[in-house]
Amino acid sequence: MTDFRRGSGPDQLLTQYAYLFSGDLKDYPVLDLACGDGQNGIFLASKGLSVVLADRSEEALSQAGRNARAAGVSVQFWQVDLEQEGVNPLEGRTFSAVLVFRYLHRPLIPCITKSLKRGGILMYETFTTEQARWGKPKNPDHLLKAGELLTWFHDWEVIYTFEGIMGDPQKAIAQLVCRKQ
Repeated sequence: MTDFRRGSGPDQLLTQYAYLFSGDLKDYPVLDLACGDGQNGIFLASKGLSVVLADRSEEALSQAGRNARAAGVSVQFWQVDLEQEGVNPLEGRTFSAVLVFRYLHRPLIPCITKSLKRGGILMYETFTTEQARWGKPKNPDHLLKAGELLTWFHDWEVIYTFEGIMGDPQKAIAQLVCRKQ
């Protein structure tokens, strides 16, 4: 999906739980997966964390680069197709935290799990099937089923979870903040 945000700052879920990104989470970089304009990763980079902004779109990464320069932070850029069939694009990489906002590719879930260090933080927010009532996306491949997100990470330390309708304009989302056990 090339529909990335521009200039809207970090997501509220990230700012609310930014305190989690401290201590031993500085051992490895934070991965902002399908980063779009990079606002979330740039926010964490401004807090002194090492950040990798990953996206398939050259246009998105160019915008993220402009945003990083404007914020005066240094980040790594990684242009990668996260949806290559039968390939783990995260193979051999370790991250202290993974951020995923408004993106869903189910085969990537085990890859995220393997790449996140023990004690690492996963922050995930994306649309649920109810979103089709409110607008895009409508493709079921990009929409979580009820309870699906929490099911994938039920054996992790769940710090926060939400599933429902929020915002103005309204959107149907699932949110999860958890720590890998």
